[in-house]
Amino acid sequence: MNIIRPLVLMVLGLLLYQPVHAQIVNIKDMDQFNADSIRRDFDNRPFFGLYKDTYFTLGTALNTKPTQYNSDVKFQVSISQRLTRSVLPWHSYLFLFYTQKAMWNIFEESLPFHDLNFNPGIGLSKLIFSKGKLVGKATLLIEHESNGRDGEASRSWNKVSLSGAAFVDPQLMVHAKYWIPIIDGQQNKDILRYSGIYQAGMQFVSKNKRWVVDATLVKRKGWNLNFNTIINVGYRIRKNDNQFLMLHFYDGYGENLLDYNKYHCRLRVGLLIRPQFFSDF
Repeated sequence: MNIIRPLVLMVLGLLLYQPVHAQIVNIKDMDQFNADSIRRDFDNRPFFGLYKDTYFTLGTALNTKPTQYNSDVKFQVSISQRLTRSVLPWHSYLFLFYTQKAMWNIFEESLPFHDLNFNPGIGLSKLIFSKGKLVGKATLLIEHESNGRDGEASRSWNKVSLSGAAFVDPQLMVHAKYWIPIIDGQQNKDILRYSGIYQAGMQFVSKNKRWVVDATLVKRKGWNLNFNTIINVGYRIRKNDNQFLMLHFYDGYGENLLDYNKYHCRLRVGLLIRPQFFSDF
């Protein structure tokens, strides 16, 4: 349990730091710039930053009576380190990333962590332009995910993933991700039946940039219409910051590795910090 305190302090420090200035790309404003100037602006940004959404949420089950055993804190910290500017072939760039997700049973005695999921990897990404305008991003990833346990509680798998995001207009982005799994965990050989084989979704941002809505469907293995559903609704706390009040809904399997084959339907509220350039899913 020695790692718990520094992890909690790190998350709280991220969430409570004020102010967190967004510097989020305004796609509408970029219409006046060409591809080279947009790429140069991206290359001049800090090499270290957020990767996926970072959040801290509290919630409970919707499909059964709330108890201390189905109510918890769920938080995620996700960072990336860009290793190069966009100087590789096709103006792509190389980066490392690390995401850690935690399910924390704060209502139980001694406040135990139910599961910690570790997701490091390396990626090659490219900004996509059409007629000199930024329209999206494509990424090739090699990633590992495990929960750091041994014996019957051990869970792990690896993926070679291809993902993409495209702007339909300045307010609407669609995204998708497909992975080739390499399952090395002896206790989760059937993980594709629950955690899926690909995902797709959309993200809507209001005209005043105060509201953001993400909806993602993760297709589980099989020919029937079986999906894990993830919906996030965020309201920007201050106009120029990237901190949001967050509503987080999860319905399906695979919410964490330990319980990958157990059904969860949970609603949580909390605080969200979004990446500066693109949200990754």
